[in-house]
Amino acid sequence: MTTTLTVLLAVCVVIGLLGIVIPVLPGLLLVWGAVLVWAVVTQTWWLAVLVTVLYAVGLALQYVLPGRRLRTGGVPTRSLAAGVLVAVVGFFVIPVVGAVAGFVLGVFLSELQRLGSTGAAWPATVHALKAVGLSMLIELTAGLLISASWAAALIWA
Repeated sequence: MTTTLTVLLAVCVVIGLLGIVIPVLPGLLLVWGAVLVWAVVTQTWWLAVLVTVLYAVGLALQYVLPGRRLRTGGVPTRSLAAGVLVAVVGFFVIPVVGAVAGFVLGVFLSELQRLGSTGAAWPATVHALKAVGLSMLIELTAGLLISASWAAALIWA
């Protein structure tokens, strides 16, 4: 394995970790893919299995836990879908920041239309934001665990 490839994969891991926080890049997928490439090329099969399990668990938790919190908070799927649609538009109107602002606006407007008042719509919007934050935290934790596993393999090798 060349040092150049290892450095290139390390850059991919860093970009992937940044992509988790800045939702423009395929964050966790990029981290997992870069470490998996290294594991396959170096035939470090235990690492390939470990990071794949961490990736799968991270993906599952990323959707299950926030979804459960949203259901208990009474935020309907319709409002989340509206948030995602407006986030996509917001991303192109105001790059990077527009996605987050669009999500908040979309959820808020959907809840305002559903509930009829600003006072009733805002708590659901805050609940949705907390769920998105939890999802990002889970994804970042999985990405850091995958990165740490790779670092351990690099040191160990």
